[in-house]
Amino acid sequence: MASYKELLAQRAMLEKQIEEARQAELSEAISQVKRLIAEYGLTAADLGFKMGAMGIVVGKVRAPVAVKYRGPNGETWSGRGKAPNWLTRLESEQRHRDEFLVSP
Repeated sequence: MASYKELLAQRAMLEKQIEEARQAELSEAISQVKRLIAEYGLTAADLGFKMGAMGIVVGKVRAPVAVKYRGPNGETWSGRGKAPNWLTRLESEQRHRDEFLVSP
């Protein structure tokens, strides 16, 4: 049976081999993708990437949701998802949700 230090050395050697194999395969994959892009004249948009100013890939920007309900202490809720604790507590005190609607 191998000693602890021998096993650690084997693990280090295996991790190095794993990283070298990964880098080699990654390099090959990148070369293949570049070849296909050039061969078919693909763009980032063709591949589903959205480009912003100066060619920077951007994600979808979400607009904030307007406040629909405001509590007596300034708490807010958009009306989406589970009702917040402050509203459920007030409803359990026989107050109606419509009392806290924010006027448009």
